[in-house]
Amino acid sequence: MIDSKQTFNIRVVPRARLNKIVDDGCGNLRVYTTAAPTDGAANTAVVKLLSEYWDVPKTRIKILRGATSRTKVIQICN
Repeated sequence: MIDSKQTFNIRVVPRARLNKIVDDGCGNLRVYTTAAPTDGAANTAVVKLLSEYWDVPKTRIKILRGATSRTKVIQICN
């Protein structure tokens, strides 16, 4: 479980072969998603993957920066 109001830097790889999350050990995550980066589909898939990874509801995950970029800043809220 994640504490409240933590932020994470993530790098998204859309159109990957598998949905997976890789942690580099320095606080950066690389999220691979099979979704295409059109109409917010990749962002939706990233939020779903992160909610399963951290075991938190999807409504607690917010994209602070990088909604149209591969590099994003994610926040976990209460």
